[in-house]
Amino acid sequence: MKLFPRSLAGRLLAISTLTTIAALVFAAFAIGHVLERFVIRGLDQQLDAEVAMLSRALRPDGTLDRARIVDLPVFEEAGRGWGWKVESSRGRWTGGDAIGSGVPRPEHGPKDRHGPSHTGAIPREGVTDAGEPVHTRTLIVPTRAGDVAVVAGGPRRIATSPLREAMLPLLGSLAILGLGLALATMAQLHFGLRPLRTLRAALADVRAGRARHVPEDQPAELAPLAVELNALVDQNKTQLEHARRHVANLAHGLKTPLAALSVKLAEGGRDPDHSLRTMVADLDNRVRHHLGRARSAAPGGRHHVRTVLVPAVDALAAVMRGVHADRTIDLTIDIAPDMAVTADPQDLDEMLGNLFDNGWRHAASKVRISARRIGATIEVAIEDDGSGLSEQLIEEALVPGRRLDERGDGHGFGLPIVQELAELHGGSLRLGRSDLGGLRTTLVLLSCADER
Repeated sequence: MKLFPRSLAGRLLAISTLTTIAALVFAAFAIGHVLERFVIRGLDQQLDAEVAMLSRALRPDGTLDRARIVDLPVFEEAGRGWGWKVESSRGRWTGGDAIGSGVPRPEHGPKDRHGPSHTGAIPREGVTDAGEPVHTRTLIVPTRAGDVAVVAGGPRRIATSPLREAMLPLLGSLAILGLGLALATMAQLHFGLRPLRTLRAALADVRAGRARHVPEDQPAELAPLAVELNALVDQNKTQLEHARRHVANLAHGLKTPLAALSVKLAEGGRDPDHSLRTMVADLDNRVRHHLGRARSAAPGGRHHVRTVLVPAVDALAAVMRGVHADRTIDLTIDIAPDMAVTADPQDLDEMLGNLFDNGWRHAASKVRISARRIGATIEVAIEDDGSGLSEQLIEEALVPGRRLDERGDGHGFGLPIVQELAELHGGSLRLGRSDLGGLRTTLVLLSCADER
């Protein structure tokens, strides 16, 4: 299991979420601590006032002069958690609620120091005899009889209650702030990653032939990537163009000798059984096939042209009726008028022509051609009511040079040529059984994005 998701948006969102939660938790503790110190400071001020009054009531011999004690009003009410006590070697005096643990014991024994010397009150936590938590302030006052511990305490709830009341709206505010930050992060990811989506769409346009280059007017972080992509496209285009020219030149160079050889073989007595002319025809079909491949492989070339299906199918249907005038075939065409594919018109005619011819020759009385859009592709199906092919023969039908029907002048290259041309256009060819009883050939081609 990966720590971070593969998605860039997911990674940025995860990092932002973790840092936001950490910041909010830290803010909650920091603000809570500040509020606690603020509330405790107010309590300390009351306790320090009581401690100062008690320390002034101490005699030099370490005893307490009760006549000089003037308690704050809160210390006079019993049961509220307010109390004080003075402890020395000469005795112990208390007031208000009795304070228990958490108070340091004074050191006993005479000292050389004279008079009260305030060393600063020390904050401590303790409990009353009733078990209520208290916050105390302790002052150690040196006298001739030794150190005297002056302690004043107040209920801890004085600090915790307002702190709790303040923390509830504080946590609510932090939760609202966290939600706002989450929404801001989502908006930032949506708008911040938009250039990547735009770049992907531009690259898809290049691949589909709607554009030759990716726009280089990109954000600073993506501009170098766009430049490199365009350089790669140009390099690929140049290499494919060189390969196409080489194949085309080779094919054209072979066609002239083949044509001359065919003429020679047509002279009387040179090829009595026509076997040599059959071999020459095979070679000519191969040359024509590779010329078609060279034409289709041109980068950004004609195979990206938008070609509407209905005119091409109607033209081929008229040709088939003329070529096979001796056969009465019921042709059914089910294609939407606006359906178009991304293919060169000549290549489309060659692919559909081969499939049409096969269906027309092997049909008993019916041929059906239909097209449907499947996602980003269009499937063109040509079906007949002939005898069809078995599963084994369907696999052999796509082997170049393999003839399954010895009738006629075919050479076994029709379906393989259609398959390779379809693959060069980003599509495929499938063979199967038709519900009419014969063969169903399905030509899959890319749908044109400019369809209307």
